[in-house]
Amino acid sequence: MNPVLILIARPGSRALDHAALKAVSPIAPGPPRWLAEADALELPLSPDVTGVEDAVRQALGRRPVDVAVVPARNRRKRLLIADMDSTFIGQEVVDELAAVAGVGEAVSAITARAMRGELEFEPALQERVALLEGLSASAIETVIRDRITFTPGGGTLVATMKAQGAFTAIVSGGFDAFTGHVARALGFDSHEANRLLIADGRLTGRVAEPVLGRAAKVEALHRLTASLSITPEDAIAVGDGANDIALLRLAGLGVAFRGKPAVRTAADVRIDHADLTALLYLQGYRQAEFVS
Repeated sequence: MNPVLILIARPGSRALDHAALKAVSPIAPGPPRWLAEADALELPLSPDVTGVEDAVRQALGRRPVDVAVVPARNRRKRLLIADMDSTFIGQEVVDELAAVAGVGEAVSAITARAMRGELEFEPALQERVALLEGLSASAIETVIRDRITFTPGGGTLVATMKAQGAFTAIVSGGFDAFTGHVARALGFDSHEANRLLIADGRLTGRVAEPVLGRAAKVEALHRLTASLSITPEDAIAVGDGANDIALLRLAGLGVAFRGKPAVRTAADVRIDHADLTALLYLQGYRQAEFVS
């Protein structure tokens, strides 16, 4: 089956107008299939076409439109495996805890380097958590209540895939108190993350071993696909940081969602403008099929 070109505009921008289609038509002349009027469409491509994504981005100029080429075969995935921090929520939870503890700048600097791949994830996490030693455990609930925001489209993505029989899982290098909250709020089937150690009502500055990082995310994909009697090709994975790269490469469709430069390069698809419903359009869902 031939590949498919997918264009997804920033929600509400209606950037996919007549002028946009005219600009793209010399590259992908096939008839468009609208997934959402003025917001998302797909176009068939010939099997031997190359360089389409860059050519289309250049043709669209500064329009807030994400561009992807995906295989037409096996588009609707049976597993969603997702990062949490800066993906399904707008924050890095360790940075938010650090802000409450008064060490925000020091921890955020380490986080930024780790997410860019300049530091190994596991020792970087341990270094950041060490700076939280003595923080009241009640800060976890404070951050959940006051500082966590959900990324638009996340609940719709989860509900729609579940309605079609898919399994949905968070696998995060963050902390299980937060993944549990996000999983319950958005309807994920499962979640796993690191566990902050607490003694006498305060953070000890350590996380339980082993630390869940890059290798653990890959292991989780293998374990989940085996339990579902599917293969990694049947999974769609999404994340933004360097510790997600191996996972994104292994999954049938790996999506860098507003990812760091190295992640955008490694992933099959990069989403820079749209919300998380973009992952539904990538799988060929029409907006009329979305489940709120």
